[in-house]
Amino acid sequence: MKRFLLILAGLVVAASLTVVFGIYFAVMPKLPSVDNLKEIQFQVPLRIYTRDHKLLAEFGEKRRAPLDYDEIPDRLIKAVLAAEDDRFFEHPGVDWRGLLRAAVYLARTGEKGQGGSTITMQVARNFFLSREKTYLRKLNEIFLALKIEDELSKQEIITLYLNKIYFGHRAYGVAAAARVYYGLPVEQLSTAQIAMIAGLPKAPSTFNPVVNPSRALTRRGYVLGRMRLLDFISEAEYQVAMNTPDDAKLHGLSQEVVAPYVAEMVRSEMVSRYGDNAYSRGFRVITSIDSAMQLAANVAQREALLAYDSRHGYRGPLAQVELSEEDTEEQWAEELKPYREINGLLPVLVLSVEGQSARVYEPRRGIVPINWAGLSWAAPALPGGRTGKVPEQAADILARGDVIRIAERGKKDEWHLVQVPTVAGALVSISPHDGAIRALVGGFNFSASKFNRITQAERQPGSSFKPFIYSAGLEKGFTLASLINDAPVVFEDRGLEATWRPENYSGRVFGPTRLREALVKSRNLVSIRLLRATGISYAINYVSRFGFDKSDLPRDLSLALGSGAVTPLEIVTGYAVFANNGLHVTPWFIERIEDPDGEVLYQAAPATVCRSCETTDAERAAQMTFIGPPRRGEQIPVNIAPRVATAQNVYLMRSMMRDVIQRGTARRAQVLQRSDLAGKTGTTNDQHDAWFSGFSSDLVTTVWVGFDRPQPLGDRETGGRAALPMWIDYMREALKELPLRPLERPSGLVTVRIDPTSGLLAPAGHPQAIFETFRVENVPAALDEEAMLPYRRGGARQAPYSDSAADEVPEELF
Repeated sequence: MKRFLLILAGLVVAASLTVVFGIYFAVMPKLPSVDNLKEIQFQVPLRIYTRDHKLLAEFGEKRRAPLDYDEIPDRLIKAVLAAEDDRFFEHPGVDWRGLLRAAVYLARTGEKGQGGSTITMQVARNFFLSREKTYLRKLNEIFLALKIEDELSKQEIITLYLNKIYFGHRAYGVAAAARVYYGLPVEQLSTAQIAMIAGLPKAPSTFNPVVNPSRALTRRGYVLGRMRLLDFISEAEYQVAMNTPDDAKLHGLSQEVVAPYVAEMVRSEMVSRYGDNAYSRGFRVITSIDSAMQLAANVAQREALLAYDSRHGYRGPLAQVELSEEDTEEQWAEELKPYREINGLLPVLVLSVEGQSARVYEPRRGIVPINWAGLSWAAPALPGGRTGKVPEQAADILARGDVIRIAERGKKDEWHLVQVPTVAGALVSISPHDGAIRALVGGFNFSASKFNRITQAERQPGSSFKPFIYSAGLEKGFTLASLINDAPVVFEDRGLEATWRPENYSGRVFGPTRLREALVKSRNLVSIRLLRATGISYAINYVSRFGFDKSDLPRDLSLALGSGAVTPLEIVTGYAVFANNGLHVTPWFIERIEDPDGEVLYQAAPATVCRSCETTDAERAAQMTFIGPPRRGEQIPVNIAPRVATAQNVYLMRSMMRDVIQRGTARRAQVLQRSDLAGKTGTTNDQHDAWFSGFSSDLVTTVWVGFDRPQPLGDRETGGRAALPMWIDYMREALKELPLRPLERPSGLVTVRIDPTSGLLAPAGHPQAIFETFRVENVPAALDEEAMLPYRRGGARQAPYSDSAADEVPEELF
């Protein structure tokens, strides 16, 4: 009998081994290759950075930041092992004890239960298998775990696990979990925080510290108890961690620079290059954006639009709620939940109004005061951009229970009543050396409107287009002293299909006017006559060199007043030619694309200004003049920006546009106290658009203000009033680190004294002579003796216009 039992036992063992090996050899060939794990590419989001490596945006379904084994704290590894698989470094990938417990549970209850799933088995399941609970899947999982252990080290397996596993709230991997729940890198987590994170993989929803804090604390206590039992932490550490309150909360993207319109431009470009892989392959995109300049642009655009909005009155509260004396802060906060912060404009609840001040509640700051300085602007808004009676008391504006918005303006903790502007505005700033976009703001509220007004809004540029027409005129033989009559004119223009009676902004006329004065004072009638004399076809061909599409430019005289539809990006590109002495650069915003390992997949190589390497093309060299000697240490770029305007033409244009700031429509910009600035205001018909484009030798910036659905901006809301302050505020900060560089004068020019009335060369002793610069071949003839007679008799010849900024208000100064 004993022998029979031994034989029977042997047969059972043999049969079992036969079955096991049969299953093994049947299943193993069908298992996936472990080699895939060695080259695994985790789904890592697209991350976008400024040129100084500050995070600008992140796109992707999964938040993940893969770590190497030596980057993961040892205590975090031990915490996970304590929670999930404390014998991980001892078993061969399958914990037979755990499997036996699971088998006993099945035999006793008849139900499949938890148990025996090691970290290696979880790696097998997460990377290769489904999560369904079937015997076949479990067998595959066991054999695959054995295969993984045979081909990968324990360190490689635990690293895969800690980078792959899901922790809730889109966080995959321990690094993402640390950022999402505690806003910290893994190396800065406390023992209590480590235990909380280590307890999440078992049930990320059930044990979530944000959604279910009580159950999460229970799970944390279990993990800490396991760590103490396994001697991973001391008794003192255990007690401290157990008594530490949990401070988990959702931490958003640790965004360092706010530039949503730039981020969207990059995202769109990356998707066009890589499709949906752009969101998951861990690309790093370094942009041309300068973080300090972008911050300055954000602030300048916001303040300019808020200032415009306040000039046109208060439109009333967002809502009115009933408040009782017994209400608590929790109830106040509940009333504010439907409203979110927009571009720094905080929703608040008015608690009391007294005299010329009010007290309001903001959930993060508590009760804050608004003094009269922050309220006095709020006259009621009336139709047509007008305002009603000026308020005298806070009660004329606010009432208890009003839901309004406030913002800090000027000094810290100086709160002002504000409202989300209905007007739109945009700013773009580029380097004239290579076209790199340094700052871009495409709108006030990206969440409400993703329409990028820098790249997508085609608007009439108004008078800001005049410099291109004047440049064409200079190339056709006109000079800065050429006289053109500023007088009423009527055109029967076929292109306009009607009789056209253009006017100056003021409605006044000033008679014969030198070209310099006409641009400085933004005279419309002079510009129209200049274009007619230059020739529309010639002007369009010439202007297209600056980057404008000929098909977008009207083939009629309204072109002189900027009636064509262009984007702010096109305008700033054109002005870059004036800033860099006549060379065309193309705007760009992606400097470099890297893969997760840091390998460079794309490197920008833009056409770049090079003073010492002008083109050698014979025909172009005959037309364009070399502009100077090589600079010491200058590196010759791979791509050289082509010359599109002569150095002499650009010098003369900059001289005129410098006067626009010194004594013309943009003289408010003198507050910057820089002599190297030049630019031009722009206001379109019926004041639908307000512009200013200006530059130094190192930075070109265009700003625009207008309504998305064109309508008048209101009385006196010209480029000099609505747009120029935005440019000034931005350039004040952006130019801080850029040296003042005087305009270098090229050869081929000469400065002489002229008669201001006729524009002719002044003889010696002319009492009212002024200096003007000409091309050598364009120096005017001398003033004849008869014209000098009034001066020789001791009188003063009366000019039909004034050169004095004090005598005449420029056309667009208001």
